[in-house]
Parts: sequence; C-alpha cells; structure tokens
Amino acid sequence: MTERVLVVAPSWVGDMVMTQPMLTLIKARAPGASIDVLAPSWVLPLAARMPEVNEGLSSPFRHGEFAFGERRRLARDLAPRRYDQAIVLPNAWKSALVPWLAGIPRRTGWIGEFRHGLLNDARKLDPKQLPRMVQRFCALALDRDAPLPSQLPVPRLRSDPDKRAALLERLGLEADPPVVCFCPGAEYGPAKRWPVEHFATLARALAERGLQVWLVGSARDREVTTPIAAAAGSACRDLAGATSLDEAVDVMASATLVVTNDSGLMHVAAALDRPTLALFGSSSPDFTPPLSDRARIVRNAVPCSPCFQRECPLGHFDCMRKLDPATVLAQAKAILDGA
Repeated sequence: MTERVLVVAPSWVGDMVMTQPMLTLIKARAPGASIDVLAPSWVLPLAARMPEVNEGLSSPFRHGEFAFGERRRLARDLAPRRYDQAIVLPNAWKSALVPWLAGIPRRTGWIGEFRHGLLNDARKLDPKQLPRMVQRFCALALDRDAPLPSQLPVPRLRSDPDKRAALLERLGLEADPPVVCFCPGAEYGPAKRWPVEHFATLARALAERGLQVWLVGSARDREVTTPIAAAAGSACRDLAGATSLDEAVDVMASATLVVTNDSGLMHVAAALDRPTLALFGSSSPDFTPPLSDRARIVRNAVPCSPCFQRECPLGHFDCMRKLDPATVLAQAKAILDGA
C-alpha cells in the first residue's frame, strides 16, 4: 500500500526550501510514498518546484491566527485523503491542530508549545546534536532516534528553460551579457541587510566589467531596491515587485552569480545551484547556511555578531557596514573568473 504523508510546512521562504531534503529522505525510505505539502499561499509555489511533492495544498491562515472553525473545516476536507502520517515542521501548537482534527494516525514533530496529545510521535530536540535547521527537519523523516545520513540531500528547485525564456521575453530581459542578481532584502529585519550604498557601489563595479545587474525581491523590498537603483544609475534593473515568487525563481535561474543577504532568496539561489555570495551579519551561517557547495559565505566577524536581532542593538551596524564592497567584489571576481 502506498504511504500517504502530509507535511505541514513552514511559512518562511528559506525554511520552505530547506524542507526538500526531508522530502527526499521520505522518498528514500518509501519510494512509493505520496507526499502532499500544506503551506501558506506565499511559499506554496516552491512546492511545485520539488519533484517529491504530489500536491501542494494552501493553508489559509495568517500568521498567529487561531481561526478554529476554519481549521476544523480544513481538517474535514483533509480527512478523506486518509493520510498515514503528518509531519509538522512549525513549532506552534496551532500547526499541529489540523492533523489532529483530521484524525491522521501518526503525527510527528518536535515537542513545542502545548503540543502533547496533538502530536503522538513527539520528539525532544537536542540542539547540540542537531545544530542546523535542515538537520532538524530531516530527523523527522526518520524513525525516532535513528541517526542522520552522513551526507544529507541538498535542496534542488526545478526551472524549466522554455518557461524561463518566455518570462524573460515578457519582462524585456535577456541573459546576455551575463547577469548578476542582487537580493538586497531580508524579511526578518534591517540587521540582515548589507547597506544600500554598498550594493550600489558593487553594481557599478560589475557594470564596468560588462555585466548586467538585476535587483530581485518582493514589493516590500522596494524600500531598499529603489535607492540602490537610484544610486547605481544605469548599472542595474530593478525587478522588485515585478515578479511573483514563482517568477523570481526563474529570473534567478538565469544568473551567472547571485549576491544576497541571509534571506529566503539566498536559499532559493543555492537550491537553483547558482554560484552565490551570501552576506551574513546579525545571523549565523552555522544554523541556516546556503546548502550548496557553489555558495561562499562572506562576513565581517565582529565580536558582537551574530546577535540575531532585527536591528543593531549597539547602533553601529559594523557587521554589515564594515563589510566593504571591495571585499565582496574580490569574491565576485574570483567566482566569475572561475577561481
């Protein structure tokens, strides 16, 4: 009998990308498994890029919303699918409510807030044993206390060349001369963002080498892409808000290099196997690094970093401000020159 698995996915873009190695392990354990992913609509397009996913299901709940009646209705809709297991990745107790209401017999997840009973395969997390988020996700695909493989799968998102070409034509873009994509946003907060003036300086330096620079992000990222584009002049094209997340994946798949803050799009770039320069400041690459051997981490390791704050608590922002464009340009040149 085919095993049916429901994965309750995270609501952050990067976390959604890091879900895929876990899906790969489920398929390795049960090649005939049918995996559905329940996720918020804004990250659901990524599930369609993962070959392990049978169907993506939209979770209608806003962040922090209880909406018990809506959760009960969703559970009633899911119950006839007769899932054998639900794997609940978010730690909030509300995330475990729908699988319980749907009567899914095995409900797996880490012990979190008020989840006893909602989960009947609740695991206790040892952060020292599983320091990375991707390890914590992957462990839930295995039996309790089973060791992780020595080499975990890496995320890989699909990008269809024909659809990519059609999208670029619609946007009036061409991938020749070669393209460098900048991802200057970071949803978590400004402490993760390399300064606008540094991105603009780097854009001008790359344009002088004959490269195109495209700014990629959501409409909310215009607060940083607009001043970058203004400061860089004709050196870059601002695409923030001009594409959906699904389309942004194909835009980034066209890049020769991606320069990005620690953000969801950093993980997208890595999963597309694009050469990536990942700029870290307030956060740590020890927990959520880009999962690709074609990614290089660039950081200014000041004593107060990582602080994991949304804004610099000391006011100087040295972790990012003193990560100068010349340092990043040198790394970019090394990648572009094949070093």
